[in-house]
Order: sequence, then C-alpha cells, then structure tokens
Amino acid sequence: MSKRGYAASKKLLTGLIGAPIAHSASPAMHERAAEALGLRGHYQLIEVAGADAAGLAMMLEGVRRLGFAGVNVTFPYKEAVVPLLDELAPAAATMAAVNTVVARDGRLIGHNTDTTGFARAVAPLLAPSGNAVAVIGTGGVGKAIAFALASLKVTDLRIFDSEPARAEKLAALLAKHGGARVATSVEDALRGATGLVNGTPVGMLPNRDTPVPSSLLRENLWVADAVYSPLITPLLAAAQAKGARIMTGRELAIYQAADAFELFTGLAPSTEVMGEAFDEVMAARSSAYHAA
Repeated sequence: MSKRGYAASKKLLTGLIGAPIAHSASPAMHERAAEALGLRGHYQLIEVAGADAAGLAMMLEGVRRLGFAGVNVTFPYKEAVVPLLDELAPAAATMAAVNTVVARDGRLIGHNTDTTGFARAVAPLLAPSGNAVAVIGTGGVGKAIAFALASLKVTDLRIFDSEPARAEKLAALLAKHGGARVATSVEDALRGATGLVNGTPVGMLPNRDTPVPSSLLRENLWVADAVYSPLITPLLAAAQAKGARIMTGRELAIYQAADAFELFTGLAPSTEVMGEAFDEVMAARSSAYHAA
C-alpha cells in the first residue's frame, strides 16, 4: 500500500514472528508511532516455537493474505525465513538474514533494519583513529551487527561463535566488505580490542548467563549488548563494575523499529515517541519484577 493509501485508510496491521517474544517492546513502539501519525495501528505478536520451514511458510502466507503491511522477524527465524521470501533487498541478500518483511502487492520482500539500526546506535562509541571490535555470536543479529560495523569502516573486526563453521561463513560474506577475522575463542577475540558486542541471546531473561567471563572485561573497553530484556544484562553489569563504557540494547531496539516502520508505511516515525513507549514498557517490567 502506498503512503497515500495508509493515510487514507488510517489502519496499519504489522507484527512480529519469533519465540520467545512475550517480552517484546515492539507492539508499544509501533502502535505509539502509528498513533502519532494519525493511524490506527495494531502490532500482533506471532509466537511459535520450533517452527520448521513449512510452519514458517504458513505464517508468511498469512502475512501475505491477511492485510499485513509487513512483519518483523526475530530469534530464531532471521535466517530461516530468507529462502521463503519472494525478494530480498540487496543488504539482506548479502548477509542472508532478515528482520523485516514488507508485504507489497502480494509479494514478501525481506530487509534488515538491525544493520541500519545498530549502525546509528554504535557510531558515537567508535573512535576516529581506529577500532578493533569483537562480535560474539554470528547468528541473525550477530550478522547484522558485523555488517553494520563494516559499514562504519571498522577494519579490525573479530568474530567468534561457539559453532566455528558459522563464524567462517560470516567471514566469507564479509570478505568484500572490509573483512573479518574468525577468533578461536572469546579471549582471542577480545585481545587488544577497543569494543565488544554481544550478538547472542545469552543474558535475555529468564537466562542470567553472560557470553564473556568478567575476567576479560576492562576499563578501556566499550561493551554493547543487543539484548534489552533486561536493559542491564549480566554482561553489561560486569562491564560497568570494571569501569567500561556500555551501550544497552535500547538504541538498537528503537532505531531498528523506526527503520522497519518506515519500510512498512513510507512514513518516517518519531524516534522520540518510540523511545518513550520503549521506556514505559521497560519501567513497567522493572516494577513488576521487583514486586514479584
């Protein structure tokens, strides 16, 4: 539907496919952004755990037929949806990972706003004189983060995954985009690094683990986490205790959502409005957690 079509209809149906997603702040952000633009927005959580290709295809067929402007896709399906779509935007095709599916004229088109969102979020942390950044995890969001850092001209990029073959595959994809070195361990990835990014779901509630031992963290390091539930993950808490600069998953969550909303509608949402919605969700969650 065109920009004019959304403005005329005043209705917007979008959603999120993934598991677990009950904690997601996306409904609040997208619905508040729609309201600010005079639209009646509904953002549907589509939580299905363990879906195979046939199950995912059925969900996507529903998106195609039921009037969705599009859906976001999160863990664990960002790579699995790729072969099920009609078309991929160039960046999504390059990294073979999708977090945003736009429905247009009966076709489903895959994009990746994790990359654009993380690039906007992390840019203030990067030094003009050079950066050595370690990315832990090379799944859907880890891929997007690595490509975002490459787009920002981080030439000393180290990637680590508990499945080495997956890291090697990402390194091959990055070969034409500045390149990346596959680290043999978390310790190897962090040796001499100026920055660290967690691109895994480790630390997302109810998980309370950390992908990096606190003994490897230090003051002259910035540490970012893609996880935002909780906002201060065990990794970020440990980094703070060492005096490191940290970046929560807040900015990535807001910026990727804003970029996705614009793809869905052709309308630029207010990141301030989306940020307020995000903060309200997190404040309510924190109150509920402490009251329990």
